[in-house]
This record gives sequence, C-alpha cells and structure tokens, in this order.
Amino acid sequence: MYQLKKVLSFKVLRKYNMLSDNLKTLLASTQSFAIKSQNFHWNVEGSNFPQYHAFFDTLYGDVSATIDPIAEYIRILGHYTPGSLTRYAELSIIQDQTKIPRAELMFVESLQDCETMLQLVTAMFDEAASENQHGIENYMAELQDLYGKKAWFIRSILKRERE
Repeated sequence: MYQLKKVLSFKVLRKYNMLSDNLKTLLASTQSFAIKSQNFHWNVEGSNFPQYHAFFDTLYGDVSATIDPIAEYIRILGHYTPGSLTRYAELSIIQDQTKIPRAELMFVESLQDCETMLQLVTAMFDEAASENQHGIENYMAELQDLYGKKAWFIRSILKRERE
C-alpha cells in the first residue's frame, strides 16, 4: 500500500508541474508589478498629485495582497516558491522600470501591465480548470476581476475626451 501511495503522489506532483511553473511566473510578475506600482506611488508628480498618489497606493496594496495566496497555491501543489530578486527577474513577464516617467506614462505602463496580468490569469484560469484545481481556478477568476477593474480605472484616467 505504501508503494502505491508513493507512486500516486509522484504522478500527482508531476502532473501539476506546468501549473506550478505558471504560478511561479504569476508570483514573480505580481511581485514585479507591486514593486513598480509602489515606485510610481512614491514618485508620481503633477497637478493631480493627491489623486494619483492615492491611486498608486491602492494599486500597490491590492496587487501586493495577492502575492501570499499565489505562493501558497504553489506549495499546495507540492513545489517550492521562488524567493529571490534574481529568480523573480528571470520569471516575470512585467517589464522593469528603472527610470521615473511622467505621470501619464506611469498610467500607460500600468495599463499595459494590468492587461498583461489579465491575459496571464485568464490563461491560468483555463489551465487550472483543465487540471480540476478549482481553488486555483476560483482565485484566477478573482484576479481577472481585479486586473480588469484596474485596467478600466486607468483607461478612464487616461481618457482625454468623451466620445
């Protein structure tokens, strides 16, 4: 009986390697987006500074709050989480920002990042569903809502005129 459990356990863990790897990409990308959002929060300037500063604070906080659950799903699948800046840089699909752009460019870049994250979590939703990982599937649905709403907010901020 022990041998059968060992074989089944190995097959289950091997089965979730791809889902776990994609969760690692999501974790690294989320960390990167959170750091970028915090940087924008600290450095945004302009005539609407109080609103922009508050927006980036909320964006940073909302994105940061998703980090721990993603890491826990990696552990639930039997894998270890990446935890170094080097590994995050290797895995992240969010482009780093080493300069301090103008406020409008911060929003443009954040919109691109929200859309990138939305594409990633949408693909992961489908992957989790196909693997019958319904907890992960549900969490990806929550993240779809988060990134979709943030993208809507940013598009509204960037809009120049009413059509």
